[in-house]
Amino acid sequence: MKQVVTWLVDRDFVAAEARSRGVRLSADLMRRAVEEYGRTLVLPPDEAFLDIDAIAVANSEGRIWSIRFDLWTQEEGRSDLSLECTAVIDRSTLQLEIENIHVL
Repeated sequence: MKQVVTWLVDRDFVAAEARSRGVRLSADLMRRAVEEYGRTLVLPPDEAFLDIDAIAVANSEGRIWSIRFDLWTQEEGRSDLSLECTAVIDRSTLQLEIENIHVL
């Protein structure tokens, strides 16, 4: 998650899309969501990564997790903007799909 958040902060939406394999959210849609929020994303303190909201998806094949993480801005600190992802752990491989970036 920290790497994905770093890419968003650095506005490297292409790298974030590549990590997600473009399955759900394109680089353009990520850029648009961040720009429409109208504030400057910053890296949260390390402690924030201990507060990741991750829920195992019931009745799924393999290990699948629904993840929500609050993004931080220069203006607000912890913001209302959230990153939502799905993590699929298949054997020793972690696949990450960025589902949404939106205000909760």
